[in-house]
Amino acid sequence: MVRTRRGVDELQLAVYTAMTIAVWAGGNPDVIPTSGEIWPRPREIKRGFMTMVVDPMDFRFVATDYTCDILKQAMARYQGMITSQSSFGPGCLKEPPTKNTLRVVQVRLGSECEVYPHQDMDESYEIKVNISSTYGSGIITSQSIWGILRGLESFAQLLIPDGSLYKLTATTIKDYPRYSHRGIMIDTARHYLPVRKIEEMLDLMAMNKFNVLHWHIVDDQSFPYQSNKFPDLSEKGAYSKYHIYTGLDIAEIVEYARVRGIRIIPEFDTPEHMKSWGPGQPGLLTSCYKGDEPDGTYGAIDPTNEKNYEFLKSFLEEVSDRFPDDHLHLGGDSALEGLRCWKSNPNITKYMEKLGIEGRYDVLRAMYTQRLFDVTWDLPNKKSFLVWEDVFDRGIELPKNVIVHIWILHYLDFWKQSLREITSFGYRAIMSSCWYLSDYVGNNWRRFYACDPRDFEGTQEQKNLVLGGEACVWGEHVDATNIIQTTWPSACAIGERLWSSSKDTTDPEAAAPRLEEHRCRLLQRGYSVRPVFSSYCDTDVYL
Repeated sequence: MVRTRRGVDELQLAVYTAMTIAVWAGGNPDVIPTSGEIWPRPREIKRGFMTMVVDPMDFRFVATDYTCDILKQAMARYQGMITSQSSFGPGCLKEPPTKNTLRVVQVRLGSECEVYPHQDMDESYEIKVNISSTYGSGIITSQSIWGILRGLESFAQLLIPDGSLYKLTATTIKDYPRYSHRGIMIDTARHYLPVRKIEEMLDLMAMNKFNVLHWHIVDDQSFPYQSNKFPDLSEKGAYSKYHIYTGLDIAEIVEYARVRGIRIIPEFDTPEHMKSWGPGQPGLLTSCYKGDEPDGTYGAIDPTNEKNYEFLKSFLEEVSDRFPDDHLHLGGDSALEGLRCWKSNPNITKYMEKLGIEGRYDVLRAMYTQRLFDVTWDLPNKKSFLVWEDVFDRGIELPKNVIVHIWILHYLDFWKQSLREITSFGYRAIMSSCWYLSDYVGNNWRRFYACDPRDFEGTQEQKNLVLGGEACVWGEHVDATNIIQTTWPSACAIGERLWSSSKDTTDPEAAAPRLEEHRCRLLQRGYSVRPVFSSYCDTDVYL
């Protein structure tokens, strides 16, 4: 899907011109945006002195070596994006000059396309744009389709709107990411997000070179995932029949992400945060008691019911078929309500007495977790599992294919101690502690630069076990009306922290002019990202 700007008629252009002249006459914006800078900052970039012109009506991408459906769609998508962004700039170019015009960019893919993005995918790329004879010459090169996607995005960002044309400086870029896991977590349980809004998030992720959508799809509040094997889960657990994700919806989202080089890792959190599961699966949850009688409420999953493990295996097999990524998030964070129910339930108490673990609910939780790993180890297509750090903190011995997701105490620096301890046991990790977007209001992007997932005391081997991180957008106060503004452009800073060299992401103030340009760029592409500074974008008058 190519997003296009609104049509601009002569009256709008006249208003735009008048407002632009008025702005040029004065004003004192907080930040003056850069022109043609790349976000996130590339590893190596060299600028020349020669300037070329790109006429979107006389420009095209050409695949010269390998090609595939992902590449064809990407070239068409960026071709449409370049065409739709013209006529926004304040320049005065009317007709393309006969010299120094870039009409073709060769896209050189060095190997056959992989079908799905994955943890170890190669996202490196090179761009060369220079003057050759009387015409411009442009080449985007990568050994991987995923690198080509990142290169196409960077090339599009080099173009500076100038009237109905673009200006482009001779440039050479060599680029690759610092971390392999660069994610955004969305929550569709507290508030349902329409498919189109998830796809809009995926668009913006690709424009900021994120490569993982962590989908926290269900929780206590609702169960919007529609299962073919267990249809009652959504029929009785979703907010309504309109607030569900069908198999077709999920296939559409997975495909939309795939062609943008983004993995989708679903999360089905257990043993707690499961109240919405209960109505559709009787016997799954623990009945809470008040005295000697049930009080009508339910807590965590009942770990004493053997049928529950059979259910989980069957259910997660279906999940594995629908989500082709070889990772699955199993949750595992704690909730006091679920523990209260375990303590109040006489059947749980008798079960623990029989096993000789009376009163040791940490041991009961560890036993459940071990059983969960037992039923998931041979799931189709799954090689690794993620769990929240609570699981590690309980002293449970985890399989080595488990990745620990750090989140606790994100207001302090205790995440550094967590990473040191987790990696000392040889476990891989990702970090979210500093990057809870829904917890902050206002101009918060600067503080996101302060966190580097490998900034802890440990050996280089330990630091190499940190795969990256995720920005978390929890849904208590976020829905389709504000998820874009809550996430963007704040998440841009996190994307740069995870992609760019550590030495290039230590000074937020140096990044401010580039961030302002990038925010205007996203607005120009049709996305209602919120403002960062007291300033203006050339597209403001079209909104």
